[in-house]
Amino acid sequence: MTCYDELQARGLIAQVTSEEEVKDLINNGKATFYIGYDCTADSLTAGHFVTLTLMKRLQMAGNKPIALIGGGTTTIGDPSGRTDMRKMLTRDDIDHNAECFKRQMERFIDFGEGPGKAMMLNNADWLLSLNYVDLLREVGACFSVNNMLRADCYKQRMERGLSFLEFNYMIMQSYDFYHMFQTVGCNLQCGGNDQWSNMLGGTELIRRKLGRDSHCMTINLLTDSQGNKMGKTAGNAVWLDPSKTSPYDFYQYWRNVGDADVMKCVRWLTFLPLEQIDEMDHWKDAQLNQAKEILAWELTNMVHGKEEADKAQAAARALFSTGGDVSNMPTTELDAGKFEGGKIGAVNLLVACGLCPSNGEARRLIQQGGMAVNDRKVTDIGEAFDQSDFEGEGIIIKKGKKVYHRAVVK
Repeated sequence: MTCYDELQARGLIAQVTSEEEVKDLINNGKATFYIGYDCTADSLTAGHFVTLTLMKRLQMAGNKPIALIGGGTTTIGDPSGRTDMRKMLTRDDIDHNAECFKRQMERFIDFGEGPGKAMMLNNADWLLSLNYVDLLREVGACFSVNNMLRADCYKQRMERGLSFLEFNYMIMQSYDFYHMFQTVGCNLQCGGNDQWSNMLGGTELIRRKLGRDSHCMTINLLTDSQGNKMGKTAGNAVWLDPSKTSPYDFYQYWRNVGDADVMKCVRWLTFLPLEQIDEMDHWKDAQLNQAKEILAWELTNMVHGKEEADKAQAAARALFSTGGDVSNMPTTELDAGKFEGGKIGAVNLLVACGLCPSNGEARRLIQQGGMAVNDRKVTDIGEAFDQSDFEGEGIIIKKGKKVYHRAVVK
């Protein structure tokens, strides 16, 4: 099976500019391709998984990846898929975030010197030195405002007001492709399907300025059965940085995906053989839980390594077994000073364990039925627990449906 055939079999490919030519490029290791990452945070998220694994798959087939850090474009902000304007970051923030991205990407792709090794470039190196008038003269005539306004990436923003700053994003992204086509031989741009309009701008700019063909390939967005983006939602992201999302919580996120989503995630995100995945497609009921365990372990292993994946799996399994080992579960050691009269209230317990940022939110969680202790739902905000309950292996607190935490006394 060719690389392109495998991408199709996994259900990843959404659109391509010319299927036969893109096939020829990636199947024969002739693609120098790039995927762009605007560094709006200091960590990648689980929502970036599809593009990270795509880079790895294409590199394994002999193609050369370029991880493009958007040091320049991040100063503007991509309006695609947004109903509001993105937060403006300082150059120091962007540079710091870029360094964090590279460390995480190195777990997926092979950087270095030589054929097929990945490159990391930063578009700040060419965008920030551009003269505005020169840019207008060089590329402005290549873009039709009418066509730009019809692009999907602007539709949501048009209703609430699209700033001229954001309107320029397509031109900047197109210029990236144009620049790298000339300087490093980049002939293919890849990305999520919400980037299709921006990507076509680059191929058109290259055609009009240089009279050459270049290509784009988009992949489907990682969404759940309800159409919501997985692992990347603003305010509720699942991070690849273990200090932001622990390996255990990362594992639990994938262990708790919906039954309707698990096999799509296995097919898209893991490197398990297609024959094995095709067999798993027939699994039902309790077997789906096994599929979720496989998915969670495979992805945690990719991001955090085998040791952390094994620990997370052992801790998760301990929740469903009597006398299981819970030592690897996220744990808070409570100081004896937290106990007044030998007791600690449910509200204070949630805050002390970092499960709620404030007493008010802890009260609301309890009142809405979102707290359980040792599988017993807590409904009274005045309930308190004896210090002796926290001795030994402690107690297991469940927040909502998916977050588990252990509390012990020092």
